[in-house]
Amino acid sequence: MSQPRPHAFTQYEPVTKSDDAEDNFSDLTRAIWVGGAGDVAVIPRAGADPVVLTGVPAGTWLPIACIRVASTNTDATNIVAFF
Repeated sequence: MSQPRPHAFTQYEPVTKSDDAEDNFSDLTRAIWVGGAGDVAVIPRAGADPVVLTGVPAGTWLPIACIRVASTNTDATNIVAFF
């Protein structure tokens, strides 16, 4: 079996939006995919305030590191986290 390419994502999971720090990802994301258009509020690091990315179009890759997608101020749908 061939090995993954060095820049390929090796793990991904559907995002459950949450305002609870206990729901932080186990690792920083390398990117998130937004399947349905809307606003996305990301928590860039522990203890940080959310950063709201407004008007993200459907089908957008966001090459950002974050520890959680907040439910408050996020109305985009079908979000997937890539690690």
